[in-house]
Amino acid sequence: MPERENVYSVAREWVVKAENDLKAAAQILKLANECPTDTVCFHAQQCVEKYVKALLTVRGTDFPKTHDLEQLIALLPTREKPRLNIVEHRRLTAYATGARYPGSGIISLTEARRAVTIARRVRREIRGHLPKPVLSKRSHLRS
Repeated sequence: MPERENVYSVAREWVVKAENDLKAAAQILKLANECPTDTVCFHAQQCVEKYVKALLTVRGTDFPKTHDLEQLIALLPTREKPRLNIVEHRRLTAYATGARYPGSGIISLTEARRAVTIARRVRREIRGHLPKPVLSKRSHLRS
């Protein structure tokens, strides 16, 4: 059982980080017209990525160091894949990379809000597949 507890502990750490990204995105959105939308979208993407990685960890599936959501989600069993269409996959992945650098264009406040909505939806879907110990509030730090 200690190995399972270790896996759950690592997955719990992914969940905590994902939750922090979602909280950051939601708080930054409150700036409305002063909102750095690229930052919101980055955190929304990170939330999704980290939840996917939490589920992969629980399933014992190795995954590459990548921000490519399509590649990561492809590693999940079909019944556990979040409902993201190809446009959402690509747009979210772009938020983790290109959108953070000059020349990527402007992201509207509406688009930033949409990214957070997608992150919340994926969060809800993936949490439905995670074991309760991974979602518990107990300490995620190792002794």
